[in-house]
Amino acid sequence: MTLFLTIVSGLAWTVVYVDAIRIGFRDRTYAIPAAALGLNFAWEVIYSARSIATGITAQGVFNIAWGLADVVIVYTFLRFGRSELPGWVTRRLFIGWAVLLGVTSFAVQLLFVAEFGWDDAARYAAFLQNLLMSGLFIAMFVARGGRRGQTLLIAVAKWIGTLAPTIAFGWQGNSPLILGVGILCSIFDLVYIWLLWGSRQMSPRG
Repeated sequence: MTLFLTIVSGLAWTVVYVDAIRIGFRDRTYAIPAAALGLNFAWEVIYSARSIATGITAQGVFNIAWGLADVVIVYTFLRFGRSELPGWVTRRLFIGWAVLLGVTSFAVQLLFVAEFGWDDAARYAAFLQNLLMSGLFIAMFVARGGRRGQTLLIAVAKWIGTLAPTIAFGWQGNSPLILGVGILCSIFDLVYIWLLWGSRQMSPRG
């Protein structure tokens, strides 16, 4: 059952990343909130390397695929992200902020490993940054005044991709932390889905 849920989650998140690349280039923006993107990219690089070093598993295959997809999403952020900020933010300031965000993201992930060990760190960090992403997607919708750079497909796939490991590691794995954070993710994800669904009348795109 855990393997099945891992595959469901892996496929759902792959859909998120592929559509984020598509919509990013279409709308000339980035489709994953910046802070969550930094943490996700760092997580995937670190645990992809860990998978290669210790033996490839089903989760490891997805980690590598997500890491490669995230390289492209990071490119859309660097290419188009400056235009989402106020005019006083120069290109140099934007790049400096991006570098700081990236370094901080890798530092946070490695601190999780130092504190909890590889297995628990992977799960705890993944769910906490997932909750951050859920909230930031709603903030992105509000900041952009609609669904530009966002799609209902991303929202639904993100929800399913998080719900599956919530069942596997939270409910079946008897982890109150993962179960609780996973439930909170679902609440935020469903609110985001509702916002995007309700905005369909405003824009036929996505």
